Amino acid sequence: MRNLLNFLERYSNLIIFLLLESVAFYLITSRSYYHNTKAVNGMKWLTHGVETGFGNVKGYFHLKTVNENLANENTMLRNTVGRLLENDSSSFFPVCDTVYQQTYLYTSARLTGNSVNKQYNFFTINRGTKSGLTPDMAVIADGSAAGVISGCSDNFSIVMSLINLDFRLSARIKSNGYFGSLAWDGKDYRVAILSDIPQHVAVNIGDTIETTGYSAIFPEGIAIGVVSGYEKPGSDFYTIKVLLKTDFRKLHYVDVVANKRKLEFIELENEIQ
Repeated sequence: MRNLLNFLERYSNLIIFLLLESVAFYLITSRSYYHNTKAVNGMKWLTHGVETGFGNVKGYFHLKTVNENLANENTMLRNTVGRLLENDSSSFFPVCDTVYQQTYLYTSARLTGNSVNKQYNFFTINRGTKSGLTPDMAVIADGSAAGVISGCSDNFSIVMSLINLDFRLSARIKSNGYFGSLAWDGKDYRVAILSDIPQHVAVNIGDTIETTGYSAIFPEGIAIGVVSGYEKPGSDFYTIKVLLKTDFRKLHYVDVVANKRKLEFIELENEIQ
């Protein structure tokens, strides 16, 4: 009680001033239409600003849930779009579908670990064998190639990143169809090297590089990046720099691609060999 009295005594002048200001403000706004309108509009503006601020803060703390929902919706859309297509090579249907003989199935996942500064980079995702994942499944991010699963546990998987010296990918120039081998040279995490493209082929800065579909892992036509430069060394082939579409420093959500016909593909290749 003594503290309260000391507070009132110390700030009595300020308290009296605020009370008088409040009374004056009330009298002005209650007896003058013009001032009343200004006061009401001012309060509305202040209230709107406070509500907007709280809404922005609330939205920020819900970004994680929003991102997870978007990733799940993207996966559902990929699996639904296939129902509208009759081309078997690009159909994406649920696993239980036996009518259209789907080739690829997509499942979303979230990163729980990532590296970009090493020569052999990997990232970890929160899906494993319990979700149907197995090694050698393709991983894409925002519609572009990101890596291949190299190992799985019950609930997690390790993905060999495209920026790994051991990673190799069959890739082609979209505009002319010429294909070669794409690999990372261990330098810039945003740039990979496309080789085995003959020098008589026309190559232009900005040409789109995409997957060929010549393996049982990646579907055909998945974006990889664009040509950012090229050289003509002493051999008969270009050394083409490819600016990767995937920014591995910003990876949060990915899609895992399962090829339902992978075993058939591999068995046939092994039989021929």
